Amino acid sequence: MEEYKTFQAKGSVTADDVRKMMGDESFYARMREFHRALLRSNINSSVQANGDFRVSGTPLSFAGNNSNSLRGGQSQRCDGEIEQDNCKAKPQDAHQDNSTPPNCRDPQGVPLPVSYDYDPNYYQCRLLDVNSTAPELKFADCNALKADATYGKYVNFCDNRFLSSANKSVGYLCLPDPSKNTTNVLVPSPATGVITAWVHPTPETNPSLKRLDRCGFTMAQRSGINGTWVPQQGCVQREGYVNTAVQPYWSTTTDTVKVCAVEAQNRATNPYTGESCETARFNGDRTCGCGDKMRRCEIAEVHTARVTAFNEEPLFITDAVVRNDEPYFNILTTRRSFVNGTLSEFFRQRQGVGVFSIKSPADTATLPAVTYTSANQWSEYTRDTTHSGVLTTPAFLYRFPTQRARVNEFYEAFLCKHFAPAADASLPPPEDACNRENNLAKRCGCNYCHATIEPTGAHWGRFAERSALFLSPDQFPRLDVKCRDCAIAGDTNCGGECTQYVMQAFDGDGANSLGLLKTYLYRTADEEKNIEGGPQTLVQRMMETGDLERCTVKRIWNEFLGRAMTAEEQRLYLQTLSQDFAKNNHSLKGLIQQVVMSDAYRRID
Repeated sequence: MEEYKTFQAKGSVTADDVRKMMGDESFYARMREFHRALLRSNINSSVQANGDFRVSGTPLSFAGNNSNSLRGGQSQRCDGEIEQDNCKAKPQDAHQDNSTPPNCRDPQGVPLPVSYDYDPNYYQCRLLDVNSTAPELKFADCNALKADATYGKYVNFCDNRFLSSANKSVGYLCLPDPSKNTTNVLVPSPATGVITAWVHPTPETNPSLKRLDRCGFTMAQRSGINGTWVPQQGCVQREGYVNTAVQPYWSTTTDTVKVCAVEAQNRATNPYTGESCETARFNGDRTCGCGDKMRRCEIAEVHTARVTAFNEEPLFITDAVVRNDEPYFNILTTRRSFVNGTLSEFFRQRQGVGVFSIKSPADTATLPAVTYTSANQWSEYTRDTTHSGVLTTPAFLYRFPTQRARVNEFYEAFLCKHFAPAADASLPPPEDACNRENNLAKRCGCNYCHATIEPTGAHWGRFAERSALFLSPDQFPRLDVKCRDCAIAGDTNCGGECTQYVMQAFDGDGANSLGLLKTYLYRTADEEKNIEGGPQTLVQRMMETGDLERCTVKRIWNEFLGRAMTAEEQRLYLQTLSQDFAKNNHSLKGLIQQVVMSDAYRRID
């Protein structure tokens, strides 16, 4: 009210007054929120990864589905009571045959199981208790069970489990679960003596579960491949832990860290198969681990911090353009960007493997070195030549995950145009062959919109869909001969290296395009130029039409008058404001000044 009374006493608001207001931080905060809404800068729901790359607990270990392939059960941790490299000094159980693991690690240093539990998905595990009413449970521990003439036959299925209330490991008897129709039919093998397995009485009927062997330390090879492991069915096979003074990158302490031995490893490749540990497959490979300072893994707080930082990056770009009163459409073309500690460490340390698919936007040596804990310190830098303003930020690419979605947002946000078929548009009859046209730019009915969407979307053709990865021509050539040969041979997986390429043919064009980078499928020569030109060329072309200026005028009008331009206001103001905006070097502050000094703004109710 004081400010209002001051201007009321003054009798008028001048252009200088407006300019002064636009120098206040509250104005820049408003412009940040304006652009947040315009760009829908929020990828909170765009990057999930199901938490499979997160670690938690003590010892630190994976908390997701991946422990199925590592240990034989979902969200199963290692043995927190047995130190991996001292595993023989504290074996799991002395009462069982072959209870001491042959080695703590294999010849390549990969941690081997040091203990095991029976999986409750197959077994019913009940606590041994001398006061139990069940005779097979009336024992103090597994050694007492073993010594019994009647129930000693179950000794191989006596499982020591950690009981938190007692703060120690206690004996459980684990027998096939009688409540499940897959396990309640199993019978002991051998029929007499100490049981080593449970088998289906009529395996010739091909039941879903034919046999459950006693658990042990040995893991089978997957498909017979050395350097791969498969946990034994019905068993959770655990490695031990290691203590390390090397802190995870997110740590704020100097305390010794207890980490599961698999996650504590730091290898670039599987020493047996040569497969990379720098891809999403690392968390299912026992040889890989989380890497140096656990850089390949994350915790929930890290994921939240990264998503927040990616959401803010385009707003720092727009803020710099508005604050410096640069030509407004620099927000779509500038190579300038910003990183805080979260993003600086993410790019420089190659973190987030498997969660985010993003190529570093500049040589990591040129990125500002901001410490991870400095989440509020943002530093400016220049991205490489592949980048174009907010249109190539991870926030934009993840928020709009396909080329078509990216086109749609560009048209809506910056051209004020929407894709809709013409009023007189019609679909062909179902039997028309045109309905089977795979190229949507030509398919009858679809071509009303896609004849524009597809060529325009090609500008993002070097950015992978559902990620923010730039598909460098050096790494992703237009035609990959290896992928083509795999596809022709019927190998659509091709070692997992051809996910960005056409590997199956659905029509004549597809058959001729096997091994082609997907984004080049059905492209004309002009559209291929759009791919190589990137979003920059799209912005340059749109600058020649005047649509960018007219849309920005409408957006600013709506922001400051609280409603869209009426048809009459468009007739009176749109052309003049657009032309003045262009003449004034596309100064957004200049446009805002004109809008709020206009008669329409002064008489707003």
